[in-house]
Parts: sequence; structure tokens; C-alpha cells
Amino acid sequence: MHRKIMINGESWCRTTTGIERLAIEVTQALDSLFEPNQAELIIPKNAVNVPSLKNIKVVVLNTEAHFFPKWTQIYFQAYVLKHNGISLDFSNTCPLFTPGIEFIHDIYAKLYPEAFISKRDKLIRLYHLIMYRTIAKRAKKILTVSEYTKKTIVDTYKINPDKIKVVYSGVSHYNEIQPDNSILKDLSITSETPFYFTLGSLSLRKNLNWIAKHAELYPNELFIISGQSLVNFMLPPELEKLKKLKNIILAGYLSDSQVKALLSSCKAFIFPSYFEGFGLPPLEALSCGAKIIISNTTSLPEIYGNCAYYINPDKPDTDLEDLLKQAVSNPSEIIKKFTLENTAKRIYSILEEL
Repeated sequence: MHRKIMINGESWCRTTTGIERLAIEVTQALDSLFEPNQAELIIPKNAVNVPSLKNIKVVVLNTEAHFFPKWTQIYFQAYVLKHNGISLDFSNTCPLFTPGIEFIHDIYAKLYPEAFISKRDKLIRLYHLIMYRTIAKRAKKILTVSEYTKKTIVDTYKINPDKIKVVYSGVSHYNEIQPDNSILKDLSITSETPFYFTLGSLSLRKNLNWIAKHAELYPNELFIISGQSLVNFMLPPELEKLKKLKNIILAGYLSDSQVKALLSSCKAFIFPSYFEGFGLPPLEALSCGAKIIISNTTSLPEIYGNCAYYINPDKPDTDLEDLLKQAVSNPSEIIKKFTLENTAKRIYSILEEL
């Protein structure tokens, strides 16, 4: 590698979801693979939990990142141009004039315009569309997280499939987390109480409507939902029943320790999402010993193979008790395959090719 790899550090300023966790933990794993002076991590001065890295130089710019397109398109891009670097972006964005090695986790905004309703949502969608096309047409290399997403990018933007490398996501951090079992008491349940658990952002694609309708049909089953408060999200009116059904507990945002306790105790982790580029939460669930009930759509069958119980995301009248009687494969090979260390090694091998 002759030109330096310059990692966009916007993830250190954002709410930690799957993409941000991938960026933060893979960067730390990459640190042991890079030689000194091969890479830099460029972060704003309001970044939190700035990592202490051995081989990747951490560069803190004297500017804050609040409006993220401004950070990537002005400050980060200016630094990349000034130092003749190659950008590495983890979050579906790229410097408009200097796209380098860029992740596209999915092209949801392109495929599902109906999910963007408000004026703000439509502006966000427009920015995503510009980023998707710029990366597809001009990036030096595109990284994506599944063969499914690779195919959707190739089919949509009519580009050479050789330009896209599949870099599967992974999970490692849950092994080091101690479960906080006090969350069971906080939610007024015991370790003997059977419940289904789901985790993720309360966005349309997560298909909480499936759980709402299913819970109404099966009032004796208990569901715990972790995610941002419903008050802060524009959700379809039919999801208002989540608040009213007695067999649904809205747990709000939970810490990793609390999540691990619920994953370790639940009857099964349920993930009825109708669209996923990879689908990380079920992998986190498997790593905690949970059974997973997931949608039979998009990338999920590719990732989870025979170790999952599959549901149709459009059919909530599914008997989960009968479903869980089916035989599934041991997930040990999947857990061993999809690790952040393997993700980092794959990314590094692609960087070496450049």
C-alpha cells in the first residue's frame, strides 16, 4: 500500500447501531494488521471513546461533526485530498469527489421509497441515492456484506460485479460482556417466564407490525421489544397497538449487558424484518445461545442457513410453538465464520490488492 488508507471516523460521533459497531470494532481489529504509516483514522473533536491504536495513526481534526454530510463532504474530504489518501468509509457514504474503498450495506432507500414519508426523510433518501450512485460508479472498490446485497447493487446500477467484494459482518464483543440479569426484575419477569425477544431500531423495515398482529392472535405469548422509544419515531398507526397489548413489553434502549441477559434467557429471538443487507442481531443472539426465528427474505437465508427457524414476514398467523419443534443445525460453524476478526482480515486483503 503506497497511498495511506484514511478511515472516516464519523461512527465515533453517532448513536451506536450495527454499522457504527462494525466500523469501531473492525478498525480496532485492523490496527493489528496494518504496518505503521499505512493508515490513519480521521475523527472530529467531539468524538467519544477515541481508541488508543498502535499502528493506525489517530488524527483529530479541529472541527465537530453534527451534520454528518458536512463532516464527510467538507472536512474529511478536504483532509483526504490534501494528503492524497484513499478513503475507507463504513457507513454507505463517501467523499463525493474522492470516493475510495466504500461500504454499501444495502440500498434500502433506493428499493423502498415508500418508507420515506416526511420531508426530512425524503431529504435523507435523496442523500443516500447520491451516495449509492457515486459509490457504484466511481469508488475504487465497493465492499458489501452479503451476496444478496451485491446482486441488488449490480442489477440496479449495472456495474461490473468484480468491482464489488463481499465482506461479511461479524460479532465478537458479546463474548466479553457479563449479563446484567437485574433487567429481568426491572421488567417484572422471572428467569422462568417464557418470552420472545426482539432487538433493533424501531424502523419500518424491522416489521414490528408482524409482532403486533401475532401478539394479538396469540395473547398467551409474551414479547419483549428493545429499541428507541416509540414516541421518537414516526410509525404507522397500526403499530400503536404495541403500546396497548398486554403481552408486549416495550423495554426501550438497553445496554449490551442487559441485552445479553435477555438473549440468554429468551425462548427465542425473533426478527421478522422484511429487508436486511446482512442482519446482525440474530448473529448476536446465536452467540448468546438463543434460538432465532427470522424472516425467510433478502439476505437472511444466505447468512443463517439451516440454523434458523424461518417465518414469512407477511404472515403473522404462524404457530411459533410448532415452528420451534422443527430440527435446525448447530450454529457453531456460523458463529466461528462470522467474526469481526475475519471481517478485518478480509478487508485488509482487499486493501493489499490496491
